[in-house]
Amino acid sequence: MTKPILLVAAAALIDRDNRVLISKRPEGKSLAGLWEFPGGKVDRGETPEEALRRELKEELGIEVCETCLAPFTFASHTYDDFHLLMPLFLCRNWEGEVTGREGQELAWVRPNRLSGYPMPPADAPLIPWLRDFLS
Repeated sequence: MTKPILLVAAAALIDRDNRVLISKRPEGKSLAGLWEFPGGKVDRGETPEEALRRELKEELGIEVCETCLAPFTFASHTYDDFHLLMPLFLCRNWEGEVTGREGQELAWVRPNRLSGYPMPPADAPLIPWLRDFLS
């Protein structure tokens, strides 16, 4: 039986010190306690960029223009109930102060230290790409 494909867009927000933002999944959600790149589900009729802009505003309180989202790489991972396809965008420019608006813990992490944070199976393979690109 074929599993449904879930399209999720994520961002590697990179600050002036070349650190990457990750957020901890809160208790009560699937994969709680694991660290991930911010983003979320792409709703019907949305592009990944539109979904990511919406999610970053909802989750972090920041405004991102579409031209500030640079496609970087993607994750493709099969979970028990679905197959996740997740484009990862790089973003160095945004307006507003990054704040966990949903009670999630946030961390700015150097790329060579990202592997020290437990991540969902779909996010973890993206670490070497970021580490190599930002080194």
